[in-house]
Amino acid sequence: MTTAVDTGIDLADLAFWRRPPSERERDFARLRGLPHPVFFPERRVPLLRSGKGFHALVKHADVVEASRNAKVFSSEPAVTNPEPPGWVKHVFGDSMVNLDDPRHARLRRIVSRAFSPKMLSNLNDDIAAAAERIVDDVVKEGPRDFVSQVAARLPIHVICDMMGIPPGIRAKVHEHVDVSTAYTGVRMSLPRTVAMAGRNMAALFALQRMVIALGRERERDPGGDLVSALVTANVDGERLTPKELGSFFTLLLVAGNETARNTMAHGLKLLTDNPGERERLVDDFDGHIAGAIEETVRYVSPIMQFRRTVTEEYEMRGVRLAPGDKVVLFYGSANRDEEVFDAPGRYDITRKPNPHVGFGGPGPHFCLGANLARQEIKIMYRELFTRLPGIRATGEPELLLSNFDNSVTAQPFTF
Repeated sequence: MTTAVDTGIDLADLAFWRRPPSERERDFARLRGLPHPVFFPERRVPLLRSGKGFHALVKHADVVEASRNAKVFSSEPAVTNPEPPGWVKHVFGDSMVNLDDPRHARLRRIVSRAFSPKMLSNLNDDIAAAAERIVDDVVKEGPRDFVSQVAARLPIHVICDMMGIPPGIRAKVHEHVDVSTAYTGVRMSLPRTVAMAGRNMAALFALQRMVIALGRERERDPGGDLVSALVTANVDGERLTPKELGSFFTLLLVAGNETARNTMAHGLKLLTDNPGERERLVDDFDGHIAGAIEETVRYVSPIMQFRRTVTEEYEMRGVRLAPGDKVVLFYGSANRDEEVFDAPGRYDITRKPNPHVGFGGPGPHFCLGANLARQEIKIMYRELFTRLPGIRATGEPELLLSNFDNSVTAQPFTF
């Protein structure tokens, strides 16, 4: 069934994503109250793969159901909304998030070496030292923008350390990541589409060229970094090809960086606006930091949506889906579902249970780097609230115009 319902809401329109988050949430609440998923047609825009539209999965149960059933709800050909043109994967390679098993399982098996408990434990001291340097710089420079001075610095540093990226090119890596994540992901006018897509592609090309060149060096002279581990064969003879290495690096930089960065930035504002929760955290940091991280991820949903393609006939809450139909999993809406979360608009760092889908729904595509993101946020917040106990947001955050990435581009703060 692909008949659109006139709700007065259009999730495929850029105008919807320009509206304040509170207004968008009211519309999502209306959609959650409907008896079945709503279909939204899409306008055709040159240079993008234009489909007939998508069914919006806005309820927690629907998002979980689709996430668990990867055989029916496929990540191929792409999970972004709208889908990129078909030539992109031939140029950049297949990103792991855009693959189904067995290809997805093979790549995940190889790169999971980076996220083993032992590997993450070994990173503790490095992350703590980086957090200490960041706060040293903030004290010396004075507070200006929490994103550029704090939230954006730590994840990039950690990823570059893991991968063995030479210090001399890290500033350029940071610059390319900022350009690549500024691409809105919402269909717009042709001139803006061309301009933003062009900058995005150029940045991704540059990132891939950097790590592929580094991978060739590590094949000849391996070290103790992750690039060396990924390009040299393991005991089963598995390793990443140069194009797979490039795709993994850009995925790690964009997805891994954005989740931790945006959770930290949104979290500072939420803790400022909710002084009781802030006091609770500061009084017993070890007892409450885990809950604070999970509640912040639920509340803000750093990645707001992913698309899936239906592979066989399937019925979801009275809607018959056919092969080739598209559904979009709206994580932000699922994380505010009144049937799952008591008072979902309340920020509560003691919320239990908290079955949010902010790291993706359960299933094969659950965020591989979730524990790394948690570790980075915990260590950074410990350093901040220990050394700068008066730290707080001042003013409203600047948000990226996007239907995909709930990104804070700037957040004034003081201490």
